[in-house]
Amino acid sequence: MRQREFWGRLKRNRMAMTGLGLVLGLFVVSAFAPWLAPYDPNQIDLKQVLMPPSPAHYLGTDTLGRDVLSRIIFGSRVSLKVGFVAVGLATLIGLLVGALAGYYGGWVDQGLMRLVDLMLCFPAFFLILAVIAVLEPSIWNIMAVIGLTGWIGVARLVRAEFLSLREREFVTAARALGAGDTRLILRHMLPNALAPVMVSATLGVAGAILTESALSFLGLGVQPPTPSWGNIL
Repeated sequence: MRQREFWGRLKRNRMAMTGLGLVLGLFVVSAFAPWLAPYDPNQIDLKQVLMPPSPAHYLGTDTLGRDVLSRIIFGSRVSLKVGFVAVGLATLIGLLVGALAGYYGGWVDQGLMRLVDLMLCFPAFFLILAVIAVLEPSIWNIMAVIGLTGWIGVARLVRAEFLSLREREFVTAARALGAGDTRLILRHMLPNALAPVMVSATLGVAGAILTESALSFLGLGVQPPTPSWGNIL
């Protein structure tokens, strides 16, 4: 019933359906990039340098004569991969930290929240820049660094939800029936704390893609000739 109600509300919301269509469209483009792109994204043609849009090259060419449209299509693969993998990693870490802090409280909560406060002292983008400057720039390092620095907001959301949920009657009843900590967290509390996490993760994907684009624009992200939306800029 809950799934039917969810899909019913989604279908009635035009903005939500429009957004869902755009996201699915991006996935289709990235999945079928070899068939949709008119040219090899790394094909160099020095006779076609910086050509304006034309029937042969719908978005023109870059400084090496490569087709811009083809590079944008293939670049969607890299950018979407970075966005979803990095946010997935950040969400997992945030769920773990927030659940432990909110459920156990006391010194566990104090210690984990001081770690969160310490992470908040450093601007996230400059921290990512510093780490990437030390490590070798690659797509895997970018995903790992964005994920390892992007869990703070998720942890705070989950902690707040758990602080509220642990006082609810259904949690007290499950504990009275002999449910252990692991079962209480995973079976009873975590599913009821996922709503704000899903919203945060959705927004985080866009933020991760923008971060990757900024790093690639500065030369510290995905390295040429691999196309990404950042290094195309």
